[in-house]
Amino acid sequence: MSGKFRASKWDPILIFAQIITLQALFYSSFGFLVAFIDFATADPPSFAHIFSYHVYSIKSFHNVLIVLCFLANAALGAVYIWYFVGRAKSCLDFSITCYLIHLLASWIFNGHFPSAFSWWTLIIVSASLMCVVGEILCMRTEITDIPLLSGAEV
Repeated sequence: MSGKFRASKWDPILIFAQIITLQALFYSSFGFLVAFIDFATADPPSFAHIFSYHVYSIKSFHNVLIVLCFLANAALGAVYIWYFVGRAKSCLDFSITCYLIHLLASWIFNGHFPSAFSWWTLIIVSASLMCVVGEILCMRTEITDIPLLSGAEV
């Protein structure tokens, strides 16, 4: 007996599927939140609201709402990690991977590496939020009691 609660076996196909699932959910929920904000403020929808470095600032009310959407999406990302990964020790890896992929997508979209301080601050805060909230959710699930009796034999 190894003394571990769960066997940890490296499964690259599972990890890759989890990364793809989390990234798809990350952009789906963020796109939905941004589309809702664009609709509510009568601003024309644009991919720039998701990928542009200059949108993540507090220069206008619309930009503040986009930043709040980004933070809300980080909290949703924590729920996605909790549901699809379920391991507290993997939360940091999946959070960083999600935001590294977003960095690459933003870099490709803008054509140059990000230099905006507000963008980097938002990415660090969001990745931290996703990681910490995801760890809290996963730890709460991991420490729940395991029932020893099945049925109503009490």
